[in-house]
Amino acid sequence: MTARSLRIAAGFGLALFTLASSAPLLAHHAFVAVFDLSKQRDFKGTVTRVEWLNPHAHFALDVVGPSGKIATWEFELGSPNALMQHGWNRYTLKKGDMVTVTGDLARDGSNFAHARSITLNGGARICDYDRFNDAAWSCSGK
Repeated sequence: MTARSLRIAAGFGLALFTLASSAPLLAHHAFVAVFDLSKQRDFKGTVTRVEWLNPHAHFALDVVGPSGKIATWEFELGSPNALMQHGWNRYTLKKGDMVTVTGDLARDGSNFAHARSITLNGGARICDYDRFNDAAWSCSGK
């Protein structure tokens, strides 16, 4: 290989490395860019999926609308690490649980929200870690 070919290959390799290492940063988002804190709604339904993955845990909820049609909503929680620091574990919320969720709606109008609090069928209220919840949000230990 010539010196010129080596420089081109090195430049290409550096560009590829930079692009690959920045992908996780591009995947993450600013909370207020995605969710509208002024638009909250309560949802009642059945948990159909729980994903305990970084950078955020997610779960899906089947919600029966006024017409009887089922709509699936996706909810975001904090990171599994932050949730565990606040008493959660991967079994706190399970597929099949009947819950009521208070969520901050997505700005884009999709069926996506941040789960601010979750009330389990037995009445216990659990919260995402309390970065947006003030003292009036009494949440039980998870």
